[in-house]
Amino acid sequence: MNPDRKRNDPGPAGEAEAPGVPSAAVPGLVHHLWQFRLQYREVREDDKVLRAATKLAMDLFGAAEGAVVVGEPGPVGIKLQAAIPEGSGWDRTMLSEFLRGRKVRVPPELMLARIRRKGRMWGILAVRDARKEFNWDSRQAFSMIGSVANEIIDGVDRERIREVRARVDRKILEQSLPKHLSYELLHGIRSLTGYDHSAALLIHDGESGSLEIVAEQIAWRKAKGRNVGRKLPLPPPLREVLDRPYVCGFDRNGKGWVNWTGTDTAGLAELLDYDDEAEGGRAGGPEAPPVPAEGAILCASLATKGGLLGILKIASVHPGAFCGYEVDLISQFLPQAAVALQNAQRAELLERRVLIAERKHAMAELARGVSHDVNNALGAVLPMVQQLVAELDDGDFDATTAAEDLRRVERSIQVCKRIFGAMVHFARGTARNPSAIALGHAVDGALAIFREALVRRGVVLTVDVPADLPPLLAVQADVEQLLINLLSNARDATGPGQSVAIRARCGNGVLEVVVEDDGCGMPAEHLARVKEPFFTTKANGSGLGLAICRSIVAELRGQFHIESSPGAGTRVRAAFPISQEEPGP
Repeated sequence: MNPDRKRNDPGPAGEAEAPGVPSAAVPGLVHHLWQFRLQYREVREDDKVLRAATKLAMDLFGAAEGAVVVGEPGPVGIKLQAAIPEGSGWDRTMLSEFLRGRKVRVPPELMLARIRRKGRMWGILAVRDARKEFNWDSRQAFSMIGSVANEIIDGVDRERIREVRARVDRKILEQSLPKHLSYELLHGIRSLTGYDHSAALLIHDGESGSLEIVAEQIAWRKAKGRNVGRKLPLPPPLREVLDRPYVCGFDRNGKGWVNWTGTDTAGLAELLDYDDEAEGGRAGGPEAPPVPAEGAILCASLATKGGLLGILKIASVHPGAFCGYEVDLISQFLPQAAVALQNAQRAELLERRVLIAERKHAMAELARGVSHDVNNALGAVLPMVQQLVAELDDGDFDATTAAEDLRRVERSIQVCKRIFGAMVHFARGTARNPSAIALGHAVDGALAIFREALVRRGVVLTVDVPADLPPLLAVQADVEQLLINLLSNARDATGPGQSVAIRARCGNGVLEVVVEDDGCGMPAEHLARVKEPFFTTKANGSGLGLAICRSIVAELRGQFHIESSPGAGTRVRAAFPISQEEPGP
């Protein structure tokens, strides 16, 4: 302690002795700290740890009031996270100045301890009692309580990092699609950095030289990312810089951007500042809240030896929200995220190729399946046309009979038209752009192919798909392929007098589709393997139909379930969440 400091002057940190208080350490302090560390070392809620540390200090020092204060970006600079008792008033200006490391005069009845977290002064523990004047030893003891709380908070942060890495690893092991992996990564980064504006993953398209936003999370309000699908041209000089993995940070200075990480990325912040409604605009209509401008951006390049895969962007509302801690944190995830994304993209490409192959196989199967229906329809048309021609040649034409025959010809041709139209639509349905589709239309498209075959077999067809079901955000061809595969299996499993039913309902936030039959069914050993790729019990089957169905349902974040038993038939259920919003934090 500085010997020149006056005894009644607590100094900038409130560390001086005060008269009337014994200059001795708190009795049993080491024991209390040991017990506190032992009790809270496994706790994962930082708020609970800090509240407990404040209460411990209040008990040890006989203080009447306590508070937990955390720093926040912006003009106020702090938030009173907890006040004991509730409603007690605190000098926010002094606390803000103290947290920022500025010289303040701390009253003798108040003790403050800084909490350092995420590479910066993060919060304050405070205790106060108007009846006391805390001396130097008390302040040192209180500082020790803050240090132990700080140690436990550091453990909380390390455990959170471990949990996020484990979740990403789990998605990798599950061979998740890039979209699912992307949102898992964004959600994990938010839990670690606490960004308050948005985050996005942009994938690099080497052929077009552009970046496409494939995933976006909005933190300032609960909303789906409205920039998903947007493409940004990537200038060649920037692409060359981003070919190696690193993280750079920017703060808004006026209307421009300042790079505080010292990397050569001129123009990158301007490229990523793509929200054209940031300047006082509104997202979602005139009644929606204004879109806040981005004040700070972190940009991480996801690159492998093969070059740039994409960019991870994190944004905060306030300049200065990020520092070296976030740069180091994101850097830890770059290699893992890049490799995971690369593997997921390869898996998705392979799956698309398998899907194309299965579509071709399905077309061949459909052609074989409907050929009999088409032959029947055209076979009935030819004799009637020949009879009409003969009657005209013989002068024995009867208009009433001819009109009935022509109506039968028309019905047969309409059957052929529906069958061929549905097959052509299915064959051409390769666009991968999701849209809001009506389930009833997809069912009608699939039934146009199979209805005649089921009727010809003597199978009773039941369709219960209400017209007022909510739309499903999906690729039309995928939903049709799902239904075609299920109806094809039901057709092959049933015969005269048996039934096939398609039912759909909506409830509890789920849109459910059921295709069931009372046909031959499957034994348990086959049921356990039917969703495996290439497993089939059909002589000419590919074994990919149900595997593709499961993949389609998974892409829509749905659930796929099959029930079957020999002689009792099969029931297949696909359930989709009605809201197709991207998963939030």
